[in-house]
Amino acid sequence: MKIVVIGGSGHIGSFLVPRLVRGGHEVINISRGTSAAYVDAPEWQQVRQVTADRHLEDREGTFGDRVADMRADVVVDLVCFTLESATALVNRLRGEAGHLLHCGSIWRYGASRKLPISEGADSTAEPLDEYGIQKRDIARMLKDETASGGLITTSLHPGHIVGPGWHPVGPLGNFDPSVWQKIAAGQPLQIPGGGTELMHHVHADDLAQAFEKTIQRREAAAGEDFNIVAPSALTVRGYMEIAASWFGREPHSEMVSWKDFRETTTPEHADTSWAHLSRNHCLTIEKARSLLGYAPRYEPEQAVREALQWLIGNNKLQVQTSLITTA
Repeated sequence: MKIVVIGGSGHIGSFLVPRLVRGGHEVINISRGTSAAYVDAPEWQQVRQVTADRHLEDREGTFGDRVADMRADVVVDLVCFTLESATALVNRLRGEAGHLLHCGSIWRYGASRKLPISEGADSTAEPLDEYGIQKRDIARMLKDETASGGLITTSLHPGHIVGPGWHPVGPLGNFDPSVWQKIAAGQPLQIPGGGTELMHHVHADDLAQAFEKTIQRREAAAGEDFNIVAPSALTVRGYMEIAASWFGREPHSEMVSWKDFRETTTPEHADTSWAHLSRNHCLTIEKARSLLGYAPRYEPEQAVREALQWLIGNNKLQVQTSLITTA
């Protein structure tokens, strides 16, 4: 099949594009051309690269034409963030492409009410920010499009994406490198809230696997939406304890109020922590398992450890103690 990947040079595409090439597909990657894939692979030599500024072309009303003119069997949209942009692409691809896959987000769900969170269930509040609202609205539009007999679509909603090449969401729900430095040094961490708040990660290659299986099982995936996360979620306290063991340390922590926590870090890190921990997300992947055959290889802590190994090994994260070698 001819497959167009929009935004294929980022976290997901770094793993998805080589998978598709190995599967025998003709792959076209549309990107801004400002960065290379996070993971080098020989399969990239077989990929046609197209440089485009989607934001600009969306404003001009030409991006949909660009994609439609490629006459793809499948379009994988990894970088769509507004209902307007998604709707314009659907309208242009209707009758021109066989299947549109959209990358959503678990932030289409607001704060949890009942766990685990399943697709279509009333188990969360409404989304908390504009990003989540747009992802929710896009997923609903895509469902309606396929249900009405239009373009065949599927939306996949990943958790906190983890992989080599970038910082993972850490034990405090933010990207502050000093959190890892304190854990590695055996220093105490101040934890906001109760320490039982949940985060649900997913390795980028497991997410790529889900996209690949969605393409392979178009009939089963048509008009559906899927949670794509690791088999389990991490609590703040459990995450910190596991991370400390990687450096041969005992965990040391102090529970503090959110007000006191904000005094220990920057507004950006505090806001990011609140955004992750206040949602308190743990999702089920049973729908993806049963309809797609989704079989994630990584538990969340395995995915995070791999990311840390890359950061430390490439001098992107300076820590006092090395990671303990595992058998």
